[in-house]
Amino acid sequence: MTRAGPPTDPSVLDPARFSAHRVMGTETEYGIIAPSIPDANATVLSSQVVNAYAATLREGLGNLAGTRWDYTDEAPLADARGWHQTRHAADPSQLTDAPPVLTAEEIAMVDSPLDDVGPLDSTVLMNLVLNNGARLYVDHAHPEYSSPEVTNPLDAVLWDRAGDAVALAAMRRIAATPGFAPVHLYKNNTDNKSVSYGSHENYLVPRSVPFHHLAAVLTPFFVTRQTLCGSGRVGIGALNQAPGFQLSQRADFFENEIGLETTVRRPIINTRDEPHAVAEKYRRLHVIIGDANLSETSNYLKVGTTSLVLSLIDRKRAPVPEIHDPVRELQAISHDPTLKHRVRLVDGRSVTALDVQEMYLEACLSESARQGGTDQQSADLLHRWGALIDVLRRNPLDAARQLDWVAKLKVLEAYRSRDGMAWDDPRLALVDLQYSDLRPEKSIYHRLAARGEIDRLVTDEQVTAAVSNPPEDTRAYFRGHCISSFPREVVGASWDSIIFELPSQRRLQRIQTREPLRGTAALTRELFAASADAEEFVSRLLSRPQSNMAP
Repeated sequence: MTRAGPPTDPSVLDPARFSAHRVMGTETEYGIIAPSIPDANATVLSSQVVNAYAATLREGLGNLAGTRWDYTDEAPLADARGWHQTRHAADPSQLTDAPPVLTAEEIAMVDSPLDDVGPLDSTVLMNLVLNNGARLYVDHAHPEYSSPEVTNPLDAVLWDRAGDAVALAAMRRIAATPGFAPVHLYKNNTDNKSVSYGSHENYLVPRSVPFHHLAAVLTPFFVTRQTLCGSGRVGIGALNQAPGFQLSQRADFFENEIGLETTVRRPIINTRDEPHAVAEKYRRLHVIIGDANLSETSNYLKVGTTSLVLSLIDRKRAPVPEIHDPVRELQAISHDPTLKHRVRLVDGRSVTALDVQEMYLEACLSESARQGGTDQQSADLLHRWGALIDVLRRNPLDAARQLDWVAKLKVLEAYRSRDGMAWDDPRLALVDLQYSDLRPEKSIYHRLAARGEIDRLVTDEQVTAAVSNPPEDTRAYFRGHCISSFPREVVGASWDSIIFELPSQRRLQRIQTREPLRGTAALTRELFAASADAEEFVSRLLSRPQSNMAP
């Protein structure tokens, strides 16, 4: 299967068309440890990861590598239900509209050994905007990679995998640097000691869709979606207080049905109203309930089925199988890898998680048939969704090639059978952790993939290209190429702005990029090619008619 790339038919992005194509992206917080320093400061370790990757990009640019993040348009306390939370009432982890600050002692721990062109002094990087349009930064004491915006689920998988490659490159750099302890990164969601960290998704939806309707439709979908995209976990409970295996790394850490928080009192539906786009037209659905996936099929289904359900919502054709107690059922489903648990619906029915997923699938199939079919990628998603529901009903272990939680369970059961291990054997927890190790030579997932026992959807060559190159069909193209073409003049960037510092201008030039489907290769490739330097580029850009402003 090859990635979609820019859609050949622009109608696939038409909100009136039933399709999985829409603007979307992923965020991954990586688990981090320094085995030789058990009590290491996690924020310092995460800063080392960001600065190590910056050091791999410098090549004669000195400290210019790594464009800083522009916090101007951040609004993490805006609530989609119609109000703003006060800073006084917010948990400190919610205040993501200002850069984290290191002490002088912490700066010294991150500084010059990682920088092959001179000391960083007080300019230790906590944020980078990368050439592929992504963001790499320190978030809640974890290194986080936020992918560039893409327009389809398969590209979401590709640029998410590019984040794993970025994190691996940073880890390799640290390990090869004298004076630094090796840092290990894991694509998982819990340290099994009460701490959970996120793997988030973002989807652009029309502002005209009422948020309460989004929440009503998506709650039962998210509660049961883990059957397809859970990454599996040894241990039951947020404190790992009971032995066993469950579908999801995240389920036990959710306490509410709906809310603004992301790290405390976690809700199934997050209400942050921070569109990073034209606010009058769009809202950004910020999904915090997913697991971090290594399986490309799990990741593809996670974002793909969600986008299909959003398309049903756009068209007012989504089912609402309301669950009586969503938080309790979220955890009960996760705790039952046989998938036999019965979920109580408000209308009195008792159904399985797979039954609920099938309700959404049937609605999608009906809508696709009603409009006379859909695009190739959306049709592929519908086929895979239905086929896996059938496989999971018959025998979950038969889905080991496609789904993370099943692949992990199959490996764990092999160890248990060979060595007679009970579920509370600490060696099984180590196997769980090793599955998610980003180092290919250590990772159980990568070992399975190398042996052809896990299905791949993108190639290693495509991943390598995505590390350096942005998607061509969103504003990420403009952002990434501004940074790679004019690294000395671009002094700040965010999802919806690029800031230039030009010798001829007394003030910084801030270019707005609020329309996610402008700034594409089709609109700006020639502009980049025709401009000899940043001065000419900005001049040409600003001389365009406002209606034709590519960004």
